Amino acid sequence: MLIEIAPGRFVAKKTRLGVARSNLSAPMIIGDETPPLEHVDGKFYTSKAAFRAVTRAHGLTEVGNEKLGPKARGSLNSENTRARREALKVAVAKFKAGHRPRSR
Repeated sequence: MLIEIAPGRFVAKKTRLGVARSNLSAPMIIGDETPPLEHVDGKFYTSKAAFRAVTRAHGLTEVGNEKLGPKARGSLNSENTRARREALKVAVAKFKAGHRPRSR
């Protein structure tokens, strides 16, 4: 919608959205209570803390909570760098010698 602010000058009227508010009277709190979960030991747990304690005790990892270490870049490994350079040298030498792969 355009609004005329001066003769021949128009500005687009922007609709403003209100502040996002929840219907809840208080902020959401994540509790320890959960529906009964059966674990590897065959027992049912309603406490997340107890469930996680048994998970750790059995040496298992709860999916989504594992700590991922930094991923090593292949380009930082000297052996990978050497192998890549050697492969490029071979490819350039073959190309200079006239070897061309057949197109299908």
